[in-house]
Amino acid sequence: MWLADLKNGNYRNPVLYADYSDPDAIRVGDDYFMISSSFCNAPALPVLHSKDLVNWKVVNYVLDKIPEFRYRNPIHGCGVWAPSIRYHEGTYYVCFPMPDEGIYMTTTKDPFGKWSKPVNIRPGAGWIDPCPFWDDDGKAYLVAGVAKSRIGYKSVLHMVEMQPDGMGLIGDEVKIFDGNENDQVTIEGPKMYKRNGWYYVFAPAGGVKTGWQTVLRSKNVFGPYEYKVVMRQGDSPVNGPHQGAWVDTQTGEDWFLHFQDVYAGGRIVHLQPMHWENDWPVIGVNKPGNDYGEPVMEYKKPDIGKSEAELADKNLYPVCEPDASDDFTGDKLGMQWQWNANFEDSWYSLENNQLKLNAVAASPLRPLGDLRNLLLQKWPAPEFCAETKMNLAELKDGDTAGYISLGMKYIAISVTNNNGNLEMKFVRGLQDFDCDAAYTDEKAEKTTALKDSDFTDANKTIWFRYKVNVKEHITHYELGLPVKDAPLEELILEYSFDGVNYTKAIETEAKAGRWVGVKSGMFACHDNSIKTEAGYVTVDYVEYK
Repeated sequence: MWLADLKNGNYRNPVLYADYSDPDAIRVGDDYFMISSSFCNAPALPVLHSKDLVNWKVVNYVLDKIPEFRYRNPIHGCGVWAPSIRYHEGTYYVCFPMPDEGIYMTTTKDPFGKWSKPVNIRPGAGWIDPCPFWDDDGKAYLVAGVAKSRIGYKSVLHMVEMQPDGMGLIGDEVKIFDGNENDQVTIEGPKMYKRNGWYYVFAPAGGVKTGWQTVLRSKNVFGPYEYKVVMRQGDSPVNGPHQGAWVDTQTGEDWFLHFQDVYAGGRIVHLQPMHWENDWPVIGVNKPGNDYGEPVMEYKKPDIGKSEAELADKNLYPVCEPDASDDFTGDKLGMQWQWNANFEDSWYSLENNQLKLNAVAASPLRPLGDLRNLLLQKWPAPEFCAETKMNLAELKDGDTAGYISLGMKYIAISVTNNNGNLEMKFVRGLQDFDCDAAYTDEKAEKTTALKDSDFTDANKTIWFRYKVNVKEHITHYELGLPVKDAPLEELILEYSFDGVNYTKAIETEAKAGRWVGVKSGMFACHDNSIKTEAGYVTVDYVEYK
């Protein structure tokens, strides 16, 4: 779908054309681990692994479910915001914010395995984007930003001492930087490091779509801090290049992973070379006369200290990308899948090389976009199509199943068993731009009664095809923010009864979700006002092309 490795010693950006927003990363030995925000989707907090910073796979999730009961339903834009990952004395730490609930910490000895139950180390709304830091003397600290929507002000960074075990805070926080006073409005997402006796806080500013990367430095943990802009968009096509992680290689090279907001596609991940000038980092490549860097679109791969013979071992150093297609032959769901909210194991099973989606009880008044049990995944490329083969024979009275493309606009094809008769609907809906808003204005563009003769087999098999096409490029986003070369995507949903001949059902222009890119996937639900036994559908495969 999207390979960043050019197989000639170079790579292209982005290294991940998928919505792994607010990335943070570390190196432990020969392994790189990256995490990202996941908002209200579960499992939450994906863990990606790489050997070379270019080729990545999703290998785990930190959270099976999001803490707090209210996330049993989707609360779009809330949940897990920008996290950080650190390694200290044999333990991996992930610190993540939930802007309404507090700052949480979880740990593990094995990042591929189970993570501990998260502990809320700072209960209460307002603080976001935390990052822990352990100093040379054993003391520990936490730096964090704030969310104006929860606390009434923004662009401020706080520092507070932390227990050395990471499981609590000590004393009062200190304001170390106010971006409102330094032309660094919307500074947030701080990540803390130490080098040559300097304490550094890497923090994006200027806003997600139009911002830049700022770095603070001081000889004292609590400041005062001076600051410098170290990366801007410049003449590159990479709008708002900022928020991410400084990592090094075994050979001493420095690199920076960050995101770019491409709107409907989400926040995709870039890799930039990084070097130092006068104890300040420069991210990207600085042109003559500039003391800041600009993003690169192609560059030589990081030197990880391995010989060509070692790198030829594709089991250890594969050219790869996160999974997208799934034939459901494993013993558990693939890492590409997330539910629309905290899930129950009873919602699905894997049987006979198929995914069985049970029709989960839902209010008939709940729009499709707000169903708990939408099984979704991120866009894996700027343009693609995804084909899904679904069997409807076990749909019972009151059951509905189908395929959905979910953003603030959503479109879906649904098939409902209405007293023994199958009806297909083409549906669209809209969500208000509000964290707590549900989807509204759902309407069926067309309803068609299906006949047994429409299907080619007794399983009543139907195929869905989802297409994402870049319709054109525009010079600003729908929200009116000035951005270079933003893609405007066209979404198309089609259906087929033989897997060959498709009929277009519905199309629309893409509209990103609340802080997330558009996702797509499957669902099966049961109208809980109909007191009959719920059925299920089976899915043979989802194939991305």
